[in-house]
Amino acid sequence: MLRGLAILAVVVVVLQCCELPRRTDGRCVLFNFGDSNSDTGSLPAAYGFYLGPPAGRRFFHRTTGRWSDGRLYIDFIAESLGISYLQSPYLESSGSNFTDGVNFAVAGATAASNQSAIPFPMATQVNQFLHFKNRTRDLRPLELGSMLKEEDFRGAVYSIDVGQNDITLAFLANLTLPEIVADGGPLAAVAAKVEDAVRALYGAGGRKFWVYNTGPLGCLPQTLALRQKPGDEVDPVGCLAAYNTAARALNAGLAAACRRLADEYGRGERADRATVVCTDMYAIKYDLFANHSQYGFERPLMACCGNGGPPYNYVNLKTCGQPTATACPEGERYVSWDGVHYTEDANTIVASKILSGDFSEPCAKLDALCT
Repeated sequence: MLRGLAILAVVVVVLQCCELPRRTDGRCVLFNFGDSNSDTGSLPAAYGFYLGPPAGRRFFHRTTGRWSDGRLYIDFIAESLGISYLQSPYLESSGSNFTDGVNFAVAGATAASNQSAIPFPMATQVNQFLHFKNRTRDLRPLELGSMLKEEDFRGAVYSIDVGQNDITLAFLANLTLPEIVADGGPLAAVAAKVEDAVRALYGAGGRKFWVYNTGPLGCLPQTLALRQKPGDEVDPVGCLAAYNTAARALNAGLAAACRRLADEYGRGERADRATVVCTDMYAIKYDLFANHSQYGFERPLMACCGNGGPPYNYVNLKTCGQPTATACPEGERYVSWDGVHYTEDANTIVASKILSGDFSEPCAKLDALCT
């Protein structure tokens, strides 16, 4: 009898984890919103600058506008979903192909802060999507544009990964940690803006939302090299405690927003129901720093490409891509590529953990939304 109850419990858990809206045709369309962690070339396209080598030296063997030596985690997710690499970011005017979705993410983007020099915050990215959808509807009868259908927009996955830059800007504004994490503070505004974005996309017909929380900003070589002051607390891994505390506070707000949305949109008529999944990117990425040796990584807090050597290999105005910076030999495994962004090796692991579903609430696998 006990064995039967155990089997029943497992079946119930599996059903709970897998009860997701699915596309009957197996086709997946992905619309992504965020910052440089998932930007596949929007910022270079927007400002017309060249993100030169050694960026892109892995896999693509050329520069692609990605802030990495190779593929980003979103590229590995695209591979898993059987779609293109979202190689055409929304702001790219030449040779764009949006048949598998659109990447609206832009390096430097924020969710709520108005202090960023990059004029593509979350709200603007959502407005760009709305424009794209309306324009697609106008062009479809002429057999022009992406030819995405209404059911493609409705069945698409809408992923959001933003907030890291809001934390940085809050600290640069000389706010104290209690001010940053306070109710009504800048991080509460980030969670509210992400919730607003999901609501706007839902209003436009979206029904599948995948929200990432933000990673351990205090472990990034740039943060440690430029923001650490004498006497600042570091955790046992060597990460700047205040920045990671802020990240966790933001993530608590995002988790609460996801639960509200999931509860609200999980009820009512089937056509009105939506899936809202929140994925713990902080836990995924922090593990790379805390347990780096089990992944074969060397010097977890040091940038592969930069200047200055140990402990962080990051010097302001001598960053990766400038003549004064050099990259580690190919084949050496680092978590951080340029002090801010992750290497292809790290992104491989990040993507595999995202796809496992083990870090998602509710427990869900991303590819289950498409197949």
